[in-house]
Amino acid sequence: MPVVTVAEGPVAVITFGEPPVNSLGSATRRDLAAAIDAAIADEAVTAIVIAGANGLFSAGADIKEFGTPAALASPNLRELIALVESSRKPVVAAIEGNCLGGGFELALGCHYRVAGAGAKLGLPEVKLGLLPGAGGTQRLPRLIGVEHALNLILAGAPIDAALFRGTPLLDELVKGAAVPAAVALAGRKSQELGGAAPPRVRDRRVKEPALDAFLGFARNSIRSGFAHYPAPLAIVDAVEQSATKDFENGMANERKLFAELMFGPVSVALRHLFFAERAAAKIPDVADSTPIRSVDRVAVIGGGTMGTGIAINFLNAGLPVRLLELGQDALDHGVARIGEIFQAQVKKGRLKAEDAASRAVLLSPTLRYEDLADCDLLIEAVFEDMEVKRQVFGRLDSIAHRGAILASNTSTLDLDEIAASTARPADVIGMHFFSPANVMKLLEVVRGRATGKDVLATVMRLSRKLGKTAVVSGVCDGFIGNRMLEQYLRQALFLIDEGASPTQIDAAIEAFGFAMGPFRMSDLAGNDIGWHIRKRRYVARPMMVYSRVADRLCELGRFGQKTGAGWYDYRPGDRNAHPSPVVERMLAEHRAGLGLGARSIADAEIVDRLVYALVNEAAKILEEGVANKSSDIDVVYVYGYGFPPWRGGPMCHADSVGLFGVVHRMAEFARNPHGDPAFWTPAPMLARLAATGQTFGSTGVRS
Repeated sequence: MPVVTVAEGPVAVITFGEPPVNSLGSATRRDLAAAIDAAIADEAVTAIVIAGANGLFSAGADIKEFGTPAALASPNLRELIALVESSRKPVVAAIEGNCLGGGFELALGCHYRVAGAGAKLGLPEVKLGLLPGAGGTQRLPRLIGVEHALNLILAGAPIDAALFRGTPLLDELVKGAAVPAAVALAGRKSQELGGAAPPRVRDRRVKEPALDAFLGFARNSIRSGFAHYPAPLAIVDAVEQSATKDFENGMANERKLFAELMFGPVSVALRHLFFAERAAAKIPDVADSTPIRSVDRVAVIGGGTMGTGIAINFLNAGLPVRLLELGQDALDHGVARIGEIFQAQVKKGRLKAEDAASRAVLLSPTLRYEDLADCDLLIEAVFEDMEVKRQVFGRLDSIAHRGAILASNTSTLDLDEIAASTARPADVIGMHFFSPANVMKLLEVVRGRATGKDVLATVMRLSRKLGKTAVVSGVCDGFIGNRMLEQYLRQALFLIDEGASPTQIDAAIEAFGFAMGPFRMSDLAGNDIGWHIRKRRYVARPMMVYSRVADRLCELGRFGQKTGAGWYDYRPGDRNAHPSPVVERMLAEHRAGLGLGARSIADAEIVDRLVYALVNEAAKILEEGVANKSSDIDVVYVYGYGFPPWRGGPMCHADSVGLFGVVHRMAEFARNPHGDPAFWTPAPMLARLAATGQTFGSTGVRS
């Protein structure tokens, strides 16, 4: 909506809106400044109220303009706030709904602030690798003190405005709408001032005892926990100057730090992920208007670790769940596991006891397929075996009502073959949850050849209700994530053959930023799972070269944490990984059998071989149309596989390195006589982009 000014007696109420979140884009800033100028010039106006449209103030600057000329177009946000602050007529912010980022900074620049019921305040810039760039680091400490301001800015999360009751941040906190109260306050303040200039936040002094000790503690905490993120330390530096420098010097320092962060690689990567997560929901041939099916009851087939985790997602969303197992003991174990997880959350303070009880009531355990007949979504979470899954889907097809969605949690198997075991392939879709399913944010939604558009739209909508980030994948062996992971793990095992240890490989990739290295990850997931998949590969793809070292490990019964022994040793009650003398001897014997001597391998080679193995396979996935866009792949790997967010995902990282350099590094690895000679042949898309100086992002594949 355009900026609208309405006279409430001598008070001008200026309302602005820019759907969906009232962002302060260049056009809105220009129109808002014009309306404020007009109100200041109007002799009939004695005070001004600024309010957002549609029940919210503003979520801040328009992120689409970041790093573009539009962000700097006059009036920029700092200039708009300076205009408000310099007014000799009192300006009151009427805060309703979200008041975040640049919107909060605009409110801080007003002379007075009134918050309505349910208003939320926050400065989320740190989540994008930035700091507040329009005075937030200078004005907020002047209102609530350095410690509280720093905590709010570093958290980056919206805070209930009621928590600031009684502080100079809010002049009034009302139970109803903010605008009428703001109009009344504006009228009173204009009379009290009698033409004198209203007080400015910038003129307040910060009084903070023991400042050095607190800031020293904050810096040490940040260095230990956020070493790869420059924004938190920059925020501490900026906030410190609110207490030690005058306002103008503090603002100049804030602008300098903001610019450095804006064009730094970490913020570029985090902003890429911000857009990538939102773009993942956009499917090229599925319109927003596509009708969706009603999902009021859910069935989960399989009460193991994955099935119970999946069930918890739906229970948390308030949906009734029927949990099916074929034996009473297995069913009892599944129900008990769900109860234990809820109680653990209660004990940790993450869930109220009454909420845990209300969710538990929604769970209905059963041993009969027939009890699932009225469910609208039926998800199998059984053993990863095609024949087992075909049998399950045959039973579901016979009992599920017409219009029910049949979903598989398969992580690698051919969804089209699963769907062929039913008479309704259009109703079949993949919903690949990641373990632990009730914690991990990613949901890989697998679209079969016959999957209906309404089914796909329904599952994508439902994923938001579950709090998941959903990415659509086409059908192939392993889909997006596990297909890439296979090449990553193949290369890790080749490195073992050549002389690297599991400890060195894990340490190198974790130093790069991965949450967990490949061997610790395999021990956690269970080495027998990979063994099962490799056995299938040996039959289906006899020409593909694999190291057999992981098979030797499994032949020793070392399946990982669950057996107390895998690539590492695990002690009772201790989940830490300890180097294993047994594995060291096994590796030496394995290399001797290959006729390979252990060579010294640099950490840089380890990292590049693992990461570029991901990138090359991802380029094939893109060219085949299995993934819609390269940013989807980045979302999968950051949210599902522990790729460092501050690098933006494997495709964003490859773009930042330069694809020409990636291809040349792969050519170096191709000269290695060990392993698969064809492994390092660049995917056609990767070779083409590198030869023409393009990036994955520049092709339009990432939108």
